[in-house]
Amino acid sequence: MSGWAILPVDGAAHARGRRTATEIRVTAEPVFVARELRKIYRAGEVEVHALRGVSFEICRSEFVVLLGPSGSGKSTLLNILGGLDTASSGEVRWRNHDLVHATEQELTRYRREHVGFVFQFYNLIPSLTARENVELVTDLVPRAMRPEEALGLVGLEGRLDHFPAQLSGGEQQRVAIARAIAKRPECLLCDEPTGALDIDTGRLVLEAIGRVNRELGTTTLVITHNAVISRMADRIMRLADGRIAEISVNPEKLAPAELHW
Repeated sequence: MSGWAILPVDGAAHARGRRTATEIRVTAEPVFVARELRKIYRAGEVEVHALRGVSFEICRSEFVVLLGPSGSGKSTLLNILGGLDTASSGEVRWRNHDLVHATEQELTRYRREHVGFVFQFYNLIPSLTARENVELVTDLVPRAMRPEEALGLVGLEGRLDHFPAQLSGGEQQRVAIARAIAKRPECLLCDEPTGALDIDTGRLVLEAIGRVNRELGTTTLVITHNAVISRMADRIMRLADGRIAEISVNPEKLAPAELHW
């Protein structure tokens, strides 16, 4: 990453420990900065404007929920922040590194070393145990957690040697979270992580994500259409038709056990 162009960032010192949403917003250094970000998909002569000039900052250790209906641009934005896709125009940078003009090699390194992904579907390898699914990641990067440590963090220390078919949907999703955090990413990007789960199981998954944010200080972005989940966030960003309709601070965060939908 050292070959990337360095751009100036207006920000204060690093946040230390967990802080309130207001303290994070005022004092922490932005890790993501987007300015007039646009994404256009083209199919022949048809253009689909997925993002229409969005601008925002996400700070270190912040927990942000991105809300919006289907087609509002949530997944497109997450894919750009995660280096899975590139913007058509505008500016987005991670810790001063330009993600819009990065090479594919630079984006691959960024994804491998700095970003953890959690999707609605778990994508576990059926023939591997929970421990072995996590080891797929820990073998790729230095300073990784032991699989046992990562699985313990999401409450699965007693299920290390179970195969996916022996686990519930919520347990499989927590294995996916453990796999995502085992490489100690600086940011965790979650796309509808509870979308395929019932309420009680969804709460367990949200507790695991919240614990990672709280105890490891991992900058966390969760996208969802379920507005109730936003009650556990530091800040809420609402998208509509590819634009940011509102960014608000959560005055009083709730624990996942307090959420009802």
